[in-house]
Amino acid sequence: MNKIKLATVFLFVASIAVAQTAEVTESATSINVGNVIVGILGVMVFVLLLLVFTLQKVVYMLSMEAKGLQYPTATETTTTWEKLLSLKPLSAEKDVELDHDFDGIKELNNPIPFWFNLLFYGTIVIGFIYMLVFHVFETGVLQAKEYENELTKAEIDKKEYVKKAGNLVDENNVVLLTDASRVQSGLTTYTAKCAVCHGDKGEGKVGPNLTDQYWLHGGDMRSVFSTIKYGVPSKGMVAWQNSLNGGQIQELASYIMTLQGTNPPGSKEPQGELYAPESAKPADSTTTTK
Repeated sequence: MNKIKLATVFLFVASIAVAQTAEVTESATSINVGNVIVGILGVMVFVLLLLVFTLQKVVYMLSMEAKGLQYPTATETTTTWEKLLSLKPLSAEKDVELDHDFDGIKELNNPIPFWFNLLFYGTIVIGFIYMLVFHVFETGVLQAKEYENELTKAEIDKKEYVKKAGNLVDENNVVLLTDASRVQSGLTTYTAKCAVCHGDKGEGKVGPNLTDQYWLHGGDMRSVFSTIKYGVPSKGMVAWQNSLNGGQIQELASYIMTLQGTNPPGSKEPQGELYAPESAKPADSTTTTK
């Protein structure tokens, strides 16, 4: 039975030490002093538990001897289940009877089961190691800090995902594309969706001219993106958000921006306000209505 106790205690303490060390190592980029400290503490706790269980048995044996009782020993009829749970067979009850007698009911001096002690001392060990790792040496990451780290990581992951997922491109994060292949893709979309109203070269037909510097709803990248996405129902401009994803609208808007200043033959007269980029000096904003 002693060997079983010792083996169980060793495995229990070793598992705690390994778990704590793994947690600390996961939150650090390399092996540090905290890992060494946790290992030393695990050994110290293991020795402490051995000492506690040894003293417990010595005290129990001395108390039995002081009462003139014989320390119960396992008999050949003791089952494995009784050994694991520190149970005494019925034949050994006389050896653990106390002098206390109430109406013929006698009390047995049964020690606390080993498994209960293991759980009790185990909570103390876990609490002690937790306090040292997270609050004394601060080699572990507390829940509040871990939450902040996860939020930071999630924000970084989100930005990386947005770069790859066209469906998440909107008027708040859209940027002008300069990649030739994507601009060419925008031309393909323009030819299929927009040329019928704005002309093959953006010169304007039913819709306004897209090659001059005058715009009805803003001439910056975000404004052009929003106009394509949400449309202008009052002017007959359909909303393309139901048939084009964010990435496709970004490609289309980027192609339209390349039409600035081309002034193809037969261009429609300017409409709207003169748009000047923020980096340029203020220009005349004369308004021309349709």
